Amino acid sequence: MKKYIVLAILFIGYQPILMACDLCKEKQPKGLENITHGQGPTGNVDYIITWSAVILVVITLFYSLKFLLRPKESNPDHIKNIVWDQNFEENGGQ
Repeated sequence: MKKYIVLAILFIGYQPILMACDLCKEKQPKGLENITHGQGPTGNVDYIITWSAVILVVITLFYSLKFLLRPKESNPDHIKNIVWDQNFEENGGQ
């Protein structure tokens, strides 16, 4: 519990450092200001790369949750069932 409290204090304490300064806010495009320090996207290619990565992460998250929550391992040919059947026979049905 102490570890989580320390992490929360560090995160809250460093939050202002992570936000963009006034000079960085001016350089970043509208809608993305005050996110981080440094220059924001400079052209359309940057937006295409960013949104492609966002779409890829969302698709990966969707399929990860789908296969974790409903794995559909009821097929008799599934590898899990083959291993369980062999162990069942070797251990005398226990």
